[in-house]
Amino acid sequence: MTHETIEADYIIVGSGAVGMAFADVILSETDASIAIIDRHHKPGGHWNVAYPFVTLHQPSAYYGVSSRELSSGLKDEVGLNQGLYDLATGAEVSAYFENVMRQTFLPSGRVQYFPLCDYKGDGQFEHTITGKTYQSTAHKKTIDCTFLNTSVPSTHTPNFSIEDGVNFRPLNDLPFIKEPPEGYIVIGGGKTGIDACLWLLEHKVDPDKIQWVISRDAWLLNRRNTQPTLEFFEDTIGAQANQFEAIAGAETITDMFDRLETCGYFLRLDPNVRPSMFHGATISEMELEELRKIKNIVRFGRVQNLGLHKIILDNGEIATSPKHLHVDCSASAISNEETKPIFEGDLITPQMVRSYQPVFSAAFIAHVEAAYDNDGKKNEICGVVPLPNKDTDYIKFTSAFMKNQYIWSQDPELQTWLFNNRLDGFSHVVAAVDKDDDKKMAILKKLRDNAMPAVAKLMQFNAQI
Repeated sequence: MTHETIEADYIIVGSGAVGMAFADVILSETDASIAIIDRHHKPGGHWNVAYPFVTLHQPSAYYGVSSRELSSGLKDEVGLNQGLYDLATGAEVSAYFENVMRQTFLPSGRVQYFPLCDYKGDGQFEHTITGKTYQSTAHKKTIDCTFLNTSVPSTHTPNFSIEDGVNFRPLNDLPFIKEPPEGYIVIGGGKTGIDACLWLLEHKVDPDKIQWVISRDAWLLNRRNTQPTLEFFEDTIGAQANQFEAIAGAETITDMFDRLETCGYFLRLDPNVRPSMFHGATISEMELEELRKIKNIVRFGRVQNLGLHKIILDNGEIATSPKHLHVDCSASAISNEETKPIFEGDLITPQMVRSYQPVFSAAFIAHVEAAYDNDGKKNEICGVVPLPNKDTDYIKFTSAFMKNQYIWSQDPELQTWLFNNRLDGFSHVVAAVDKDDDKKMAILKKLRDNAMPAVAKLMQFNAQI
């Protein structure tokens, strides 16, 4: 079979947020050529099939590519994010990535872009519309941005059986409902389940008409503690200092979670239900209060069968009817239960190197690729921060990030890069502190004093799980 031959220094598989963030740094910091292959018709990855009312759940300032701002720089004046910095909508994010491609990447003359193409492996890919086949050659590296597999409701296959005739839809369909159902049954307790419930409440659905099936309650992060400016220093850096202090002072793993909740680092939906899940979902306190209006919450484990008149779960069953709308929010956003070295010869597999920030991680990995020569050194700098699932994964997740942060702090070149990269907002916040501000300086001292004791305690707890 004859293939068209494509050559570039870097072959990037995937033009989602991770692939775009990686390419942006390579384009900015090297003279390398890049070919980007993606199955979607435009950049943005899963944002192309996201539900219509999706937004970022952390401030826009932390998202996108390093060279181009996404945030409006404004705080929301209305809604459940009131008083906090803007959260870009899915449409805004999608348009943003398309503009980065059209206005920055392609005009550079160093980027080739192949949308609507399925990557088959070994450099081969095929155009899904024309059937044309290609053989690509990477002179330096291939970057596999598909390893952090993103699952979205519109393309997700539920892991439970569904009887014929059940009114079952992804939350993508909520804005297109023409007739009100008897009630809404939201299946899934993660971020998409939260978004579905908040959307229904925002549109005046009676909370008593919503039944929320939560297989596991989750520890949640307070969005106020993620704000990108000095104005929120006591919340953001204060939360990190409180986190380290809580970990360092804990006697047991249970005690650690209790302390993290008491100091305001963690939130939970129901004070009487102990969370067993942690995915790093971020929520505002106003959103949490709104969700607590929903009283009909089912905690019988995972759904096994969705029938016309009853739903069978791991630990029980509940009644339903053909007149109820069942909203699928059971997809897991990102998962990588297994990890692998990021740098392996001619292959780079981007994963998280900083907690909660996949796009920053991709940009950082690209910088390390550009600035360092040895794979061993690169992997030492880019230790994988494994994505969490159950509550105790927080221990491995946090200790891995703290180890990375310490390594970076010992390298002046990396410190300079971090300070100058817009995706690393906290460096600027700390640098802007007035040394005569006793309150802020005390927070920084608490953070420094508790960092190493927290690491030691995390290592102790990690040995117990």
